[in-house]
Amino acid sequence: MTKDNLKARLAYSTVSQLGYIVLGALLATELGILGGSMHIATHAVGKITLFFAAGAIMVAAHKTEVSDFDGLGRRMPMTFAAFTIGALSIVGLPPFAGLWSKWYLVLATIEADRLLLLGVFIVSSLLNIAYLLVIPVRAFFLGTDDGSPGIKEAPRACLIAMGVTSAGCIILFVYPDFLYRLAGMVAG
Repeated sequence: MTKDNLKARLAYSTVSQLGYIVLGALLATELGILGGSMHIATHAVGKITLFFAAGAIMVAAHKTEVSDFDGLGRRMPMTFAAFTIGALSIVGLPPFAGLWSKWYLVLATIEADRLLLLGVFIVSSLLNIAYLLVIPVRAFFLGTDDGSPGIKEAPRACLIAMGVTSAGCIILFVYPDFLYRLAGMVAG
């Protein structure tokens, strides 16, 4: 939460997300393995969206520090919309893919009667909100347009890549059966 550099913040976030996968494996229940296995895919699609957006921001605006993003969403609305979708998926909110893996991990901790782990998991997910969603809030709702010349939306190739991965965050929410069956092969 204290990292101002966007890529550093995303890298630290990856460490916490990998902890969820390990949690699922260590619970050693079918639901835990299912949730952890699904989280590999849901985290991947959400996090690559965030890293694509970070790269697009660097390319188009030459900014890497979160503290410099105030008002930038008004100049780069598609980039920050993609970032928001990726962040909401990582947080685990509907209608985004991350909900399913986190749902199964919550069920697994309850099934294993590990309520302390459930509490840690929920607090950690709430912290995801604090360190990820502050970025689009700053970009869309804080600051004013400073009139910096040359800052515009990311290049088309960046937008296409972010569009594909953002769509993946939604598609895997609507159609999770593929992931469920794939993870089920590991779990069962």
